[in-house]
Amino acid sequence: MTNITRRTALFSALALAVAGSTAAKAELPKLAKKDKYKVGFAQTESNNPWRLAQTASMKAEAEKLGWQLVYTDAAGSAAKQVADVNSMIAQGVDAIFLSPREEKPLIPAVMAAKKAGIPLFLIDRGVDATLAKAGEDYVTFIGSDFLLEGKTAGEALVKLTGGKGTIIELEGSTGSSPANDRKKGFDEVIAKNPGMKIVASQSGDFARDKGRQVAEALLQAHPEANIVYAHNDEMAIGAIAAIEAAGKVPGKDITVVSIDGEKDALQMIIDGKMAFTVECNPKFGPAAYAAAQKYAAGETLPANMTNTDRFFDISNAAASMADSY
Repeated sequence: MTNITRRTALFSALALAVAGSTAAKAELPKLAKKDKYKVGFAQTESNNPWRLAQTASMKAEAEKLGWQLVYTDAAGSAAKQVADVNSMIAQGVDAIFLSPREEKPLIPAVMAAKKAGIPLFLIDRGVDATLAKAGEDYVTFIGSDFLLEGKTAGEALVKLTGGKGTIIELEGSTGSSPANDRKKGFDEVIAKNPGMKIVASQSGDFARDKGRQVAEALLQAHPEANIVYAHNDEMAIGAIAAIEAAGKVPGKDITVVSIDGEKDALQMIIDGKMAFTVECNPKFGPAAYAAAQKYAAGETLPANMTNTDRFFDISNAAASMADSY
């Protein structure tokens, strides 16, 4: 099957899912109260420390509780992630935890779980709210406020620079909720500061080497840029490598700011190469499984269960290394 064929099949499934959702709405699936569960965790990819930490947390908490965990890795493919969820449904899991690769292409997976009578919890990333709703099609979203993360990064950058600077923005994976919201929150803050300008914005797909490549090209095209804002630490670290390869000094010639809070980024702050990073905590296991237990007990969960995240700069980076990832 070609990529074009896969994409066509995926969006055909999306169209059917949306059509089905406009029919008589089925009740949100319940979760029977039990001591132990068989649950699925559909991971989007495992190519960076954040994802590895998230997976480790989900596995560790399942082992602690004595739950059986069916784990899959979509390797960055939305089509495979839909198939992974369908496989979990076929295996008869009690509940599914999904970290969607992209907002729209994962709608068929959400609707398939609902149709099968299996409660689904979104963790870390959301889906298109116009096509699937918390409390109707899935139980809840558990994760960080990506819009707030982008806004926090923008406001901290304005304070740091006095509202002056020429910015290159490295976006996350196209179509993903963190990329969409981290851009929106940040861009809205920058738009209110006439002394600041985003001269280029391009996806680095949340990956270190892709971030390096994109930063290298954009820095060559915009030698006047003196700030890099990355949607995650992996791209920021890639950008730092590109800055150094260009003969410039990160932290002096070009200010680098980011989101996530991984150990390598904290070290970059300590080394003076990165100004700050806004935390996005990947340790979802305890919160995810606790939410399932509350839901099984009959509690009505809020549509969004928002994590509390921190802000890391030179004032606390060293002290925060011990519990980082």
